[in-house]
Amino acid sequence: MGHLNLPPSKRGARQWRLLDLITAALFAIVIVFFLFVFTPLGDSLAASGRQTLLLSSNADPKQRHRLVTVVETGHHHQPIEACSADAVDHMPCEDPRRNSQLSREMNFYRERHCPLPEETPLCLIPPPDGYKIPVQWPESLHKIWHSNMPHNKIAERKGHQGWMKLEGPYFIFPGGGTMFPDGAVQYIEKLGQYIPISGGTLRTALDMGCGVASFGGYLLNEGILTMSFAPRDSHKSQIQFALERGIPAFVAMLGTRRLPFPAFSFDLMHCSRCLIPFTAYNATYFMEVDRLLRPGGYLVISGPPVEWANQDKEWADLQAVARALCYELIVVDGNTAVWKKPIDLCLPNQNEFGLQLCDESDVPSAAWYFKLKKCVSRMSSVEGEFAVGRISKWPARLTTAPSRALVMKNGIDVFEADTRRWARRVAYYKNSLNLKLGTSAVRNIMDMNAFFGGFAAALKADPMWVMNVVPARKLSTLSVIYDRGLIGVYHDWCEPFSTYPRTYDFIHVTDIESLLKNPGSSKNRCNLVDLMVEMDRILRPKGTVVIRDSPEVIDKVARIARAVRWTATIHEKEPESNGREKILVATKTFWKLPSASH
Repeated sequence: MGHLNLPPSKRGARQWRLLDLITAALFAIVIVFFLFVFTPLGDSLAASGRQTLLLSSNADPKQRHRLVTVVETGHHHQPIEACSADAVDHMPCEDPRRNSQLSREMNFYRERHCPLPEETPLCLIPPPDGYKIPVQWPESLHKIWHSNMPHNKIAERKGHQGWMKLEGPYFIFPGGGTMFPDGAVQYIEKLGQYIPISGGTLRTALDMGCGVASFGGYLLNEGILTMSFAPRDSHKSQIQFALERGIPAFVAMLGTRRLPFPAFSFDLMHCSRCLIPFTAYNATYFMEVDRLLRPGGYLVISGPPVEWANQDKEWADLQAVARALCYELIVVDGNTAVWKKPIDLCLPNQNEFGLQLCDESDVPSAAWYFKLKKCVSRMSSVEGEFAVGRISKWPARLTTAPSRALVMKNGIDVFEADTRRWARRVAYYKNSLNLKLGTSAVRNIMDMNAFFGGFAAALKADPMWVMNVVPARKLSTLSVIYDRGLIGVYHDWCEPFSTYPRTYDFIHVTDIESLLKNPGSSKNRCNLVDLMVEMDRILRPKGTVVIRDSPEVIDKVARIARAVRWTATIHEKEPESNGREKILVATKTFWKLPSASH
């Protein structure tokens, strides 16, 4: 078959058309490249792509894992996306939309119920529109910015009882409560007639169903440190208000499980119309109060059922349970009853509730997702050494090595060395790293891996308080923290913490990577990205994070810090310390959703 000979002009035209197409394609690529790099369109498309990855990460665990990996390796050069505006007060483990589907028996549905990590959106909680840096302590005890928590329900429902009221740009807190509308100060003075409020005999208190925590706030004047708790409920944000005021508090519900505290922790337990049915379920809730109350400690119940109309049976039952456990009824003053727990073990006598001592196998300080027991917690062989009246008074008890430090080998020596070590470290933080510890800028502090509470103890002279967190899978040292007059909770850091967003000024953590592992294991149960996103959730804008760990871990932390929008610097450890630690100091930037700036 012969070749077809085309004229020269025809052959050239075909070649030029092909070249034109190639040239046009190259030119289009260049234009698109310039659009991406030098115009907002590129940012918009890139953001859209990241948002697509983020959204798909919530639907697809594999995509979520991929995003976590990209952030951990530092290849994610843009910040993690913001959550939507309706997430400003989100608490993953106290989400009413999910929990409302659960059983209402013993208020199970109002306790902690956490989503699996792969079900949790990987995004940063934004502040509400109009958010301001919080009012500083001690002024915050009396007023906070309304725009930081624009929830008016409590003020509308409880204003006549002196809880709080809206006044200009502030919520004002007159200091009242349902059972003390004339103010917490007057109420505390009344209690002082019956129990040793002043003088250091009482140091740790638990306020159950605390409202906006005015009781705990004003007990601080007496040197008593109160842990206040309440569930997330119809009043929306009472614990958020308490923390915004600078009063120790966290979200909890006394339902089916023990509260996350060790046995015999509190010198004083208080219920002011807390609505806990103490004698229900064969007095199970009173058993939990008894587990937590230190021998020789005081129980105060104000409001129903104490001398309350139409609650004669409940009031009689409450007195019967207290008698069965040998509690001394000190006084009934109006609707307020005060009892004292016996210092020595009381074997429950004959009673209609069938109360008996717990088995020898029961560990009374086991309290992380631990089901309530209908039995009386046994005191260990050292009961006299942590009873009210026998334990050192505050502040001497802060530095006195408690007998419960013997939970570990050579515990007393370890306690004393730990106390000295943290005195050195905190001095270095203040003097060389110029952290704002000790200033009015830092009020609410969290120590995520507290051990014996040495970090908190070294801050004793400063106008702040520390939530000492003892990881639930580590050695249970929280009883030592309470024995020295400090407060804290058990927690597993592979889950979100039970607090609202933006509730801590300062977060401190030593050996952060150990929080992700089981003791003795090298395998992570969860990932550092999720943990730092959770730290960002609970940290206030402009708040500080201090992390101590090996250089390798600190490098990883620094990469993730950029993704969670923190500005971070890395420092050498204090000269006197051994080991290979480095210290990362980060500040949470004050960013807002774009719509919030208009």
